[in-house]
Amino acid sequence: MDEQTAFRSTTRHMLKESKTYASQTLMGGLSGFESPIGLDRRDRIRALKTGDIGFVHSWDINTSVDGPGTRMTVFMSGCPLRCQYCQNPDTWKMRDGKPVYLEAMVKKVERYADLFKATGGGITFSGGESMMQPAFVSRVFHEAKAMGVHTCLDTSGFLNRNYTDAMIDDIDLCLLDVKSGDPDTYERVTGGILQPTIDFGRRLAGRGKKIWVRFVLVPGLTDAEENVDKVARICQSFGDAVEHIDVLPFHQLGRPKWHELRIPYPLEDQKGPSKACKDRVREQFESYGFRVY
Repeated sequence: MDEQTAFRSTTRHMLKESKTYASQTLMGGLSGFESPIGLDRRDRIRALKTGDIGFVHSWDINTSVDGPGTRMTVFMSGCPLRCQYCQNPDTWKMRDGKPVYLEAMVKKVERYADLFKATGGGITFSGGESMMQPAFVSRVFHEAKAMGVHTCLDTSGFLNRNYTDAMIDDIDLCLLDVKSGDPDTYERVTGGILQPTIDFGRRLAGRGKKIWVRFVLVPGLTDAEENVDKVARICQSFGDAVEHIDVLPFHQLGRPKWHELRIPYPLEDQKGPSKACKDRVREQFESYGFRVY
């Protein structure tokens, strides 16, 4: 680091030098990452702004879930939305994540670069909301692109203004959550506003990026025919950028986390959509010319 970003801190803790590093496995939370210790609050805020550190909840290796090929998916901490069906409420607060050095994350990508290239995979940043930490994510993406590694951003697009055009240029694919097509429904589902998602999708399209749209289907909440039509029309405004739409049926796999965190769960007794409901929604999207999964 240069003098301007040097930390007033104790010596870095280098996990790779510890006795346990050799036994760290591919999976398992944050195994194998260097983590800053001895940084006071001011140092952490400054390092977060520059992207020298990022607050990470966890990471894993998966296949064809968070983008094409074999991928390293990094779940960032912090999210401005409060979706009623959130599977990971434990990622809402950035302070609950573990600070990880930029260099450590880049080295992790480099370690698996050959695997990613051989499978057509790469790195995906998810969350939480990865756009809450734009400097860290975009710097990792920039380094990954220099290695020839595919990059994917999983986001609601709600923090559109956090991303510059230069940052967008290092994104190969965006998994864009269009949570509702109706502004009132969007606010009820997330506590936020819809327009930034639309704006971000259009910016992605304008810069030639590919988009996989994700839509969570919740009976009585997002399944109204009019709402689905509005989602489809939003997707149409992204033009040829949209490669397909994923219709994700609501499930209760996240409920235990809400209970563990003692957060009132608004969908406690909610059922998933019927086959008829799923078929109808998929057919609606198909009628607009989209490939639907």
